[in-house]
Amino acid sequence: MFTFGYKFRPWRDVKVLADGASIRQYIADTATEFGVDEKIHYGLKVNTAEWSSRQCRWTVAGVHEATGETRTYTCDYLISCTGYYNYDAGYLPDFPGVHRFGGRCVHPQHWPEDLDYSGKKVVVIGSGATAVTLVPAMAGSNPGSAAHVTMLQRSPSYIFSLPAVDKISEVLGRFLPDRWVYEFGRRRNIAIQRKLYQACRRWPKLMRRLLLWEVRRRLGRSVDMSNFTPNYLPWDERLCAVPNGDLFKTLASGAASVVTDQIETFTEKGILCKSGREIEADIIVTATGLNIQMLGGMRLIVDGAEYQLPEKMTYKGVLLENAPNLAWIIGYTNASWTLKSDIAGAYLCRLLRHMADNGYTVATPRDAQDCALDVGMFDQLNSGYVKRGQDIMPRQGSKHPWRVLMHYEKDAKILLEDPIDDGVLHFAAAAQDHAAA
Repeated sequence: MFTFGYKFRPWRDVKVLADGASIRQYIADTATEFGVDEKIHYGLKVNTAEWSSRQCRWTVAGVHEATGETRTYTCDYLISCTGYYNYDAGYLPDFPGVHRFGGRCVHPQHWPEDLDYSGKKVVVIGSGATAVTLVPAMAGSNPGSAAHVTMLQRSPSYIFSLPAVDKISEVLGRFLPDRWVYEFGRRRNIAIQRKLYQACRRWPKLMRRLLLWEVRRRLGRSVDMSNFTPNYLPWDERLCAVPNGDLFKTLASGAASVVTDQIETFTEKGILCKSGREIEADIIVTATGLNIQMLGGMRLIVDGAEYQLPEKMTYKGVLLENAPNLAWIIGYTNASWTLKSDIAGAYLCRLLRHMADNGYTVATPRDAQDCALDVGMFDQLNSGYVKRGQDIMPRQGSKHPWRVLMHYEKDAKILLEDPIDDGVLHFAAAAQDHAAA
């Protein structure tokens, strides 16, 4: 949370891996403190955004989902902060026989409020962050826990434990101001995240041995390591962190188990695996991942023509090629999302001040050196959701500023220190833009 939290508002809890309710409260409190909550229009689905060079303006059209009312907004500068997941529909493979299952089948993205799994046999399909979070949350000896939870995975992920509480910050917080403790914890955790990623890239076989050694140490020598040994190197896909080793403790207690197999078909009683093993279940949770969606599914139109996002490059990871007065906030895949959104927001403030100071009304990144490559912006990851979404994501180029670095320190210099006017970002005043149109 030291890197996930906002730089300008300290996270005052010593929990490093916080629960969803605490994170939501932190965001809500931040919005209230800065008056952002009063400016939010809830329940709107934005469908299109259309740029007019003649008017130097975006027109954004959306629908109020509760009433069906169409609403239209205009703005001089448009910023998309929609993330890159499809929040309406998660990824769900076409499992054979799913209609035959006599129990309840749920996807974590649409978790039913009335789901009662107490005393039930639960199968969680998946091995990613959602699965390793759900298993210890649903299993155990507490009232309301499932009778047993089976994590059924096609292939394992790298899983490592992090302390739930930052002991260093806990000690420093006894005699230092919150802001100092937070800033030190933030810098320290940024460095740790970066060094871990670099170590995995530089010495992948060594880091693989260390990560697997940690699993064996926590689960004992009798553990079947085939359930925890991925068929790829660390950071080819994201690593999964679990607080205080809660997943390992749950597995060691017998309240949960891991099965590595492929699904042959759903049955009336559960799942039949290709190995011939049948896993009985009252509830099946399909933690099978998410789908990528750019710009929240919004269609972009620039001067009457459909904007083809997959054919364009991203500029400094913040703007888009040939898209006037448009920014989008895309965070890191190898560090906390908010690190990038913080510096991207600061960059946009610099950009807007530069435009105001110089009388510019339009800023458009343009590629005059033929830098385009057929390389997706997340090509460093081999995760399933990235592979499925390659055809809808923008590209990156052969050199700066069209490269996607996924490196906080380098991005901070580029976005916060480098000159705004770099010869690639083209500026125009209203009269010039009208003439060009």
